Amino acid sequence: MKKLIKPLIVKFFQKALVQADIQKTLVEIQAKRVNSIGLIDNLENPYTSIDVPKSEQGEGVVFITGRFRSGSTLLWNLFRQSDEFTAFYEPFNERQWFNPQMRGDTVDSTHRGVDDYWREFDGLDALTPLYDENWIRDDLFMNEHSYMPNMKAFIDTIIESSSTRPILQFNRVDFRLTWLKKQYPKASIIHLYRNPRDQWCSFLIDKKRMNKDCVEETYVDNFYLDIWCEDLYRHFPFLHAQQTRHPYKRFYYIWKLSYIFGQTHSNLSISYEDLVANPENVVGEILTVIRADKSLLDKVGATISVTSVDAWKAYAPEDWFLIKELECERVLQSFLRK
Repeated sequence: MKKLIKPLIVKFFQKALVQADIQKTLVEIQAKRVNSIGLIDNLENPYTSIDVPKSEQGEGVVFITGRFRSGSTLLWNLFRQSDEFTAFYEPFNERQWFNPQMRGDTVDSTHRGVDDYWREFDGLDALTPLYDENWIRDDLFMNEHSYMPNMKAFIDTIIESSSTRPILQFNRVDFRLTWLKKQYPKASIIHLYRNPRDQWCSFLIDKKRMNKDCVEETYVDNFYLDIWCEDLYRHFPFLHAQQTRHPYKRFYYIWKLSYIFGQTHSNLSISYEDLVANPENVVGEILTVIRADKSLLDKVGATISVTSVDAWKAYAPEDWFLIKELECERVLQSFLRK
């Protein structure tokens, strides 16, 4: 029987391996494995002087990075008001703002003063063959040696399309910042973070159903938390649902890791609370860091309004949050350096 089965299995795998999509996947896996080694430095060609274009080095480019519901849309919309910048909203979004057939026409009602997300992408048909929807769920952690040529070409195309200074606002590069810095060493990175308790409450689409007593059983993922944990637990094993059942604890892990990466790899890290409480001061600091004209300050009052903070207090008492946060911090303390 074994002699009969073995040739059938071999034949099955031989057929599978000649399939184009399987071959493409194997090539991509191999490229990521080999290029993640990064053991050697590139040296200049002694015979020819080759200068990398300024756009590819990120000169003048600004990247905004923040978790979902951190206020990054608010900051993007402010830059959108200025003629000095072209502000691109969440380029990796699966709605594909550059594709009129995919993007639809809906706008999140919580994004005040935003009528659309896509007008800056109009005419960028060249992005279609480069885009990969898997960017929203796979390889969410990338280091400086990661090999992602389509992602690089996608971002390059956006940058090169802009007639003014490009601003790219991302919610999906938290753990890709070292790669982003390697690709665009002269770009500025602005990191935005928010009180995790308030951000958690903003995550919940039905607080009554997903209340503090039932959320472990009733949690419904609306902002990719489960998707991120499913990919990232290979690097951070405590993110696996079997290791950490409670969704707030998984949320807190992602929030804290994102905060660490943002603090470590950005040119400026700011809190949402400071942005809405002292918008002129914070925006002025951002403009100084990115070396931009201060005329944008005239738009601050009309774009950024004071919003309530500490909404978490209506969801659960402090101990509910604090106990879970301390448990997470103990794990992080043992897993990370220092």
